[in-house]
Amino acid sequence: MARKYSPTLQWTNNEFEKSPSMDVIPATDEFNYTLQNNKLSYQQRKFYEDNGYLVIKNLVSPTKLGVYSDRFEKICRKEVTVPFLTVMKDIAVTTSEFIPGEKAIAKIQDFIHDEVLFDYCCLPELVEYVECFTGPEMEARHTMFINKPPDTGSKTSRHPMHQDLYYFPFRPANRIVCSWTAIVKVTKQNGCLVVAPGTHKGELLPHCYPDWDNGVNKMYHGIQNYDLSQPRIHLEMEPGDTVFFHPLLIHGSGVNRTPHFRKSISCHYASSNCYYIDVTGSAQETIANEVKQLVRKRLGNNEINVSFADVWKLRSREVKDKEKVQAMSRL
Repeated sequence: MARKYSPTLQWTNNEFEKSPSMDVIPATDEFNYTLQNNKLSYQQRKFYEDNGYLVIKNLVSPTKLGVYSDRFEKICRKEVTVPFLTVMKDIAVTTSEFIPGEKAIAKIQDFIHDEVLFDYCCLPELVEYVECFTGPEMEARHTMFINKPPDTGSKTSRHPMHQDLYYFPFRPANRIVCSWTAIVKVTKQNGCLVVAPGTHKGELLPHCYPDWDNGVNKMYHGIQNYDLSQPRIHLEMEPGDTVFFHPLLIHGSGVNRTPHFRKSISCHYASSNCYYIDVTGSAQETIANEVKQLVRKRLGNNEINVSFADVWKLRSREVKDKEKVQAMSRL
């Protein structure tokens, strides 16, 4: 039987039906991480406030998912050239013999200049949820299409537990949110997202490259001395399911133990009113220096003066108001 395309809420790993009373949001100042509007129910807001994430089932249509997946494959085959795109390969692939096309690429980032993929960031059904966290004026700050490869046995396909705010030189954290949409069925076996509920209420922790036997992918920093006994939830998702989560939420992903690639698409949004900070002397200085050095290498100029904030400004694009978003999504 075909799945009915109708967005619903997933509470942890269990779905429940909405009731009329759930849509009544009382006037209260108990909420710090969400904004009051008519989209989220009281229970949805409370769940995000307590846990730092919220999964909405069936949010993105199969048609759209197919468009984004096809575009990714064309980019991998070099049939399409996207300016300023960042292409990443798994360390296990880069150290082995040449693997062509899609199988060689683990992730592309910064697709804001590709109208087909950027359409994801502008989907009205997505934006109306994003507004609950950022407000109506927002920017797409970090965009990714993730193609987690089958693990070769080296476990390099995993992603260490981390906080996304570590990578971001803008604040406030509460007006930033990630949308992460499964393009294929996502399970424990193929390396679904793993989250530590409630950790968004903590501080930004020190990160570094984990000391893994077979190496770690570039920029995959993890929390230092992470406590493996911390309670975690595996977010198993169907195609089109979308999780929204806070940038301080501790999360990661496991090894892909299947023969298939695990595909997803994501965007970090921030309120247009967010401001940039100087991360010098902070826990973020290490990643800032690494990113700036990578930019200098790509530009072929090790002497160029570029700030961490400048890099992120170049990776950002405004998400227009709903009327313009709807027009764009029909292109």
